[in-house]
Amino acid sequence: MLTGSFPGGPQLKVENRWLILLLLFITRISLGFQFQAMGSVSSEVVGELGLNYAEVGSLIGLFMVPGLFLAVPAGLAGNLMSDKFIIGIGLVALSLGGGLAGLAETFQCLSIARFICGIGFVISSIFFAKVTVDWFDGKELATAMSVLVMSWPFGIAMGQVSHGWLAVNFDWRAAFIVAAIYCAISALLIIMLYKAPSGITRTKPKFKLRLSRDEFLLTVVASMAWGFFNAGYVVYLSFSPLVLIFNGYDRIVALGIISIASWVMIASGALCGIASDKTGKPDGILYVCLSVCAAALLLLVFSQMNILAALLFGLIGMAPAGIIMSLSAKAMKPENRAIGMGVFFMGQVILQGAAPAIAGWLYDVTLDHTLPIFFAVALFVATGISNLVFRVAQRKVPL
Repeated sequence: MLTGSFPGGPQLKVENRWLILLLLFITRISLGFQFQAMGSVSSEVVGELGLNYAEVGSLIGLFMVPGLFLAVPAGLAGNLMSDKFIIGIGLVALSLGGGLAGLAETFQCLSIARFICGIGFVISSIFFAKVTVDWFDGKELATAMSVLVMSWPFGIAMGQVSHGWLAVNFDWRAAFIVAAIYCAISALLIIMLYKAPSGITRTKPKFKLRLSRDEFLLTVVASMAWGFFNAGYVVYLSFSPLVLIFNGYDRIVALGIISIASWVMIASGALCGIASDKTGKPDGILYVCLSVCAAALLLLVFSQMNILAALLFGLIGMAPAGIIMSLSAKAMKPENRAIGMGVFFMGQVILQGAAPAIAGWLYDVTLDHTLPIFFAVALFVATGISNLVFRVAQRKVPL
């Protein structure tokens, strides 16, 4: 069995679940940080390589494409290799893909680089979520999931601030290279410090799809909610700056305003998870937050209150990410989490992968900077509908 440890080397281990969560948060930041590089330097890439925005959207979405065929096999691989080894491999792939993107001179080379990053993203995402459930199942799961998923917008916010600055003051390739370095450091930290919780038993290594029909149904519906939610967020990140630029804002200022949402949701997401755990009313909280989310996007389009719109979107609209992610724990039995998480992330990669390209196509065809935002509103509405369908299915097919 592969463990990912260094032969003969020191075995540094962390055992407190909150310290483990801190380790997972810091290292998972790399996913959003690498992902955002393409969106933040899109103007420079369009100018230098002569791409259109549909192609930029496809490069953003390509980050998710490997999940279409790797999510389930990656979950199955959890029966053969340790969780930290798989996460480490994923982070190394993110680093290699980012390094290649920093050397790219053509759309084809950028596509290959983003595809490699996507392989690392899907592998590591599945097992970041899986190990968090392992450590917090039956405890503060919604809180822990909220903290974990906030590492994604934290990395994106870091990228919105730093990648654009690097592109303007140095070169757009520097954004990918800096992100690649962070991913490599994160891989090293996971291999050295992560320890599985006691009481987690590993099944005999074998490739077998063990999800029952009911588990599969619940997992697919939960994955749709998670996928629509993330797709809406990515469309917001990628195309909201165009709204501000159209209204006369400098590109760096526009990116800064849009990034406000990513910064504030880091705290609000954790608080939302705590509120869900304390009140036991995740659905009500979710629907209120999604309503504010849609309203904030419409405020961005129809008013000049851009900062208020970004604040509302981040503070309230995106706060229930952990609530949605925690549906995964209710969709499958503990012994099936590795493969179950693979199926769960299929929804994210399919929907989040397609959404930027669709939004980019809408903009290219119409040159209407508001259409991608209306598309994002529709995605958040679909999130709420998917959550409702999950609750109905959960009552009819309890595990």
